Amino acid sequence: MTLLPLYPFWRIFAGARVARGAPSFARPVSQACTQAQMNDPAYLRWCEAMHEQPSTHRKQWEFCYILQALATHGGMTPGMRGLGFGVGDEPLTGLFASRGIEIVATDLDLQSAAEQGWVDTDQHARNKEALNGRGLCEPAAFDRLVQFRFMDMTAIDEDLRDFDFCWSACALEHLGSIGQGLRFIEDSLECLKPGGVAVHTTEYNCGSDIETLDNASTVLFRKRDFIRLARRLRRRGHDVVLNFDTGDQPLDLHIDVPPYSQDKHLKLQIAQWVTTSFGMIVRKRGRNPLASKFGA
Repeated sequence: MTLLPLYPFWRIFAGARVARGAPSFARPVSQACTQAQMNDPAYLRWCEAMHEQPSTHRKQWEFCYILQALATHGGMTPGMRGLGFGVGDEPLTGLFASRGIEIVATDLDLQSAAEQGWVDTDQHARNKEALNGRGLCEPAAFDRLVQFRFMDMTAIDEDLRDFDFCWSACALEHLGSIGQGLRFIEDSLECLKPGGVAVHTTEYNCGSDIETLDNASTVLFRKRDFIRLARRLRRRGHDVVLNFDTGDQPLDLHIDVPPYSQDKHLKLQIAQWVTTSFGMIVRKRGRNPLASKFGA
C-alpha cells in the first residue's frame, strides 16, 4: 500500500508530490484544515467516537484528521502498536485503547511542562489515568493496553521502536524552532516498522511563504518548509503527498483574532500572520506491515 492511489491528482513540485483540488477528509493526505472536511460523514463519526459535539474548531479537526488518517492506512485495528508524542489531555489514547490497540503515550516531564505553561492551562498529562478521562476505554483494558512515560520530543527514547504508527497533535511547533520541528518528524519515523505511518498536526502559516515566526515558543511552518521536508523524505524512500488548498467556504475566509472563540476557529491571527492547522502523513519506506497483515 502507498499513499498515491488514495490521491491520484498530484504533480511533482520542487521535488515533492503536491496534490491538486480541495482536500478530502475521507481520503486524506498531508493537508490543511478546511470547513468542507467537517461536513464529511467520517468526521461526524469520529466526533461521536470521542464523545464530542461537532464544532468548527481546528483542534477538533486535528483529532479527527489523525483518526481518519490512521483508519485509512490500516492503523485502527486490534493488535496494532501506536506511539503518541506530547499527548496532553487529548482523547486519542483512550479511543485507540478502546479499539484494542496497544499504546505508549508520552508527554513532557512535570517540571518542564510547568515552566512552559502547559500545566496551568490543563494541556499536560500528569499521569496515565488522565489519558482516559472521558471513559472511552473500559478501565481494565486501558490499564492493560496503555503505557505512559515522560519524554522530551527532541530526545526520543531509543527503546521506542517497531511501532505500527505514531502521532502528535499540535505539539511539534513548540520545540523551539522550525528546524527542530521538522527534525522531530524525521526522527519519529525511526520509531516505526518499515511501512509504518506517522501522522502529525501543527501550525501552518497560510498568509506568507517568506516571513514567519521562528525560534520562539510557538513557530509557524510555511509551505516551503513542508516542501523541503517532503523532498528530503522522498529522497530517503518515504512516501508523502502534500495539499496546500486552504478552502473557499465562509469559515475558510474568516480570521479569528484574540481573544479566540470556541467556534468559527479554523484560521486565526498570531502576531501579523494568519495560520491554520496542517496535518502531515508520512509512510515510512519499506513493506507495509499494516497492508500485509490486514489487506489494507
